[in-house]
Amino acid sequence: MAELPAPEPGPGEVLVRIAAAGVNPFDWKVVEGAMRGSVEHAFPLVLGSDGAGVVEAVGEDTGFAPGERVFGQFMDVKEGRGSFAEYAVAKAAKLARLPADLPFDIAAALPTAGAAAHDFVEGTGIGPGQTLLVNGASGGVGQAAVQLAVAQGVLVIATTDPETAGYLRELGAAETVDFTAGPTADQVRAAHPGGIDAVVDLVSDAAAIEPIAGLLKPNGVVVSSNGAVDAEVLATRGLRGANLYANARPATLASLAEAVELGQLRLRIDFKVPLEDAADALARLKAGKSRGKTVLHVADL
Repeated sequence: MAELPAPEPGPGEVLVRIAAAGVNPFDWKVVEGAMRGSVEHAFPLVLGSDGAGVVEAVGEDTGFAPGERVFGQFMDVKEGRGSFAEYAVAKAAKLARLPADLPFDIAAALPTAGAAAHDFVEGTGIGPGQTLLVNGASGGVGQAAVQLAVAQGVLVIATTDPETAGYLRELGAAETVDFTAGPTADQVRAAHPGGIDAVVDLVSDAAAIEPIAGLLKPNGVVVSSNGAVDAEVLATRGLRGANLYANARPATLASLAEAVELGQLRLRIDFKVPLEDAADALARLKAGKSRGKTVLHVADL
């Protein structure tokens, strides 16, 4: 923890007094060097992709006004800025207004996980009656992906540990696969010998995704959040694939907030601690202990 001057918003930027900040795997991956060679940056920097709070000040051409409740994505690695702070600057294009009845902690948990789940499910092009495997369904992105796919009439298979299986079935998963009981691909193939239509893979690296892709029917598609897909190799096997990343556009954020309000999307916060315990929250997430979303409480607003 450090005392720093409050940042000032430039053109197209908004200064937000943060009430709650969401914690994502990307946050600790930045520390581990995930952005090395792709974006110039220096340490120390303020971590935190997601946040929710109240507009404190605005730059030119933002469309926001002081006093408005907002949520969205804040991390700018190049500038060393993030949401793990009392005051944070975000690009207006990465924010949306927060409905009055949506709590700050839920809103802070929504941007990256919700936008990722939305974009990954949409990226498969899957439709009603088809079968989707969500590999890594026990975390925040996976839980959201299960719900968004089920809402489209998709039959969802969710990989999880035994403790979270019941909750995923509550969220609408038609089947759950216990990844602690044996290889996921073997279990899914035994239940679906004719293959499945699509995969949203949130956990596999390039080697581990091979047997998962092997579950697909001809012209099936796999979307990876870890850059594990080689689309050219898949094409030689009559399959499709893509590496996608969360893009929290304002329209997507507004749609996700509406889905939460309508009860179509449930967010499970399984770990919530004060801002000063951010390091512990990151360590827990990195250790794979999350079974929902992790949120930092910053201020009562």
